[in-house]
Amino acid sequence: MSKQMIALLLACIMLPVLTHAQTGKVSDNLTLPSKILKGDRKYSIYLPPDYETSQRSYPVLYLLHGAGDDQTGWIQFGEVLSITDKAIREGKATPMIIVMPDANTGRRGYANDIKGEWRYEDFFFQELIPFVEKTYRARSEKRYRAVAGLSMGGEGTFTYALHHPELFAAACPLSAATGPMVLEDVTKWMQRRGQDSIATAAQIKTYYERQSVLYLVNNMPDDKKKAVRWYIDCGDDDFLFEGNSLVHIAMRKQEIPHEFRIRDGGHSWGYWRTALPEVLEFVSASFHQF
Repeated sequence: MSKQMIALLLACIMLPVLTHAQTGKVSDNLTLPSKILKGDRKYSIYLPPDYETSQRSYPVLYLLHGAGDDQTGWIQFGEVLSITDKAIREGKATPMIIVMPDANTGRRGYANDIKGEWRYEDFFFQELIPFVEKTYRARSEKRYRAVAGLSMGGEGTFTYALHHPELFAAACPLSAATGPMVLEDVTKWMQRRGQDSIATAAQIKTYYERQSVLYLVNNMPDDKKKAVRWYIDCGDDDFLFEGNSLVHIAMRKQEIPHEFRIRDGGHSWGYWRTALPEVLEFVSASFHQF
């Protein structure tokens, strides 16, 4: 057998091994216990191609699903495995851990409810993040942590980074809900989401001031305006276009640095799949201390 034939045969043998070595891993039905939410909570995770073979620790992107989906949404419909593998392979994204929690069980959404009886946001910060950083080789510094999400998850992205700018290097809301625009909208906003609308005036005011993205942007302290790198993206045919545009205008007036993208498209997975590579590149720049 010629040397050329031997080399070709070895290449054919090694190709599946090399291909496998370049593939990340997703798990979509994992659980962690939650004392705050009184039960186990599901989450999915993406681990980068070299996670099993290295000893290094990785930056983390928390990737939030929208209403009607769960922790499997970004895997099943968002193609997070193939898109992230491709971005890493092409050098457009750094290897990272991607955590996708379930916010569709018990009650829907990423916020604490108006009466403090369902405290999902507290679970996220007090239980989920510490669990991830204990269970996986995840970097725990702010500069290696980012959050992104679509629709309801875009709203969670906005509020989480606005509430805790000390914890995130970057935030990427996609086609985001932006919460009640004015105080008078709170009751209707809650009813549309199936929440108990019976609350005191004080509870409604407090809720509005925590969940209205416009209110949070307009009242951001000057020393926090450059704490997070922002990438905001919404389709020109999206029913949430107005809210995103108003947030962009408010950020401009408040001199909060941010990237704002309006692209052709609507409120669909086809749109969000095209957004994900840009998100991965943007947060990677933050992880590299942009």
